[in-house]
Amino acid sequence: MGYGKYRFIASFLALPLLLYVVFVVSPYVQAFYISMTDWRGFSANQKFIGLDNFVELAGDQLFWKAMWHNLLLLIIVPVVTLGIALFLATMTSLGGRRGLLARGGVRGSRFYQVVFFFPHVVPVVLAGVLFTFFYNPEAGLLNALLRVIGLDWAVRPWLGDTTFALPALTVVLIWGAVGFYYVLFSAAMKSVPTDVFEAATLDGAGRMRTFFSITLPMIWDSIQVSYIYLGITMLDGFTLFQAMLPEGGPDNSTLIVSQYLYRKAFVEGRFGYATAIGVALCLVFIVLAVVALRATRRERIEF
Repeated sequence: MGYGKYRFIASFLALPLLLYVVFVVSPYVQAFYISMTDWRGFSANQKFIGLDNFVELAGDQLFWKAMWHNLLLLIIVPVVTLGIALFLATMTSLGGRRGLLARGGVRGSRFYQVVFFFPHVVPVVLAGVLFTFFYNPEAGLLNALLRVIGLDWAVRPWLGDTTFALPALTVVLIWGAVGFYYVLFSAAMKSVPTDVFEAATLDGAGRMRTFFSITLPMIWDSIQVSYIYLGITMLDGFTLFQAMLPEGGPDNSTLIVSQYLYRKAFVEGRFGYATAIGVALCLVFIVLAVVALRATRRERIEF
């Protein structure tokens, strides 16, 4: 009976497993092989060169500059985005006039959810085009507002300045991501039992103490997953950066790894080297996920 049961289960899993190996595992294996060749991408000739691409990559200063930009995004964007999303979710979900027990949130919370979520709906390429005009040094809205309020000294070519180009793009990334995590955290907060907040209120806990001692631990799983997902997203970011500054910005000040990979593959025709960059980025993804999971691990709270 046991043998027949396992054979029956295996018969159902065989096809999905085969498809997974063919369409998921196989491309990864091929990528590792191509990264050890000098393939130019436009012919069948692939000379095996071992780890030469990775040796060159280790000394590639432009690659490390791009990686540094990705790491800055990895540190700044998730922290700021999740911080703003948590603040907005707390204010609209648990900040009603009746205090922490006002599970419906402040008046008009549904409207706020739509407004805050809207940037996430805007296609990334369209957002890139809009913000390119927004940062335009001559006709852009940002410089126009600065002139109107008398801050002429702050007017500058935002996307043409090596100091401000990367922060300008970072703002766009945060603007587009806050809405999604705001809705996610709002849903997580509303799933916390009201009894928990009632007990905190009876014990005399204020809003801040309740947030850090009850709300935050209760939704920690959502925060943990959000940080990992957003962190992995920040190691990519290709679409927005390519839409706004396709050449990597002034003096490569906004160049990120995915753009550098694209340049090596489709501009210089070095697909083997570009694949090596992709493999290195994949390893960074894995390390990031493991470190983030271990660093943010907490005892699970049951309720």
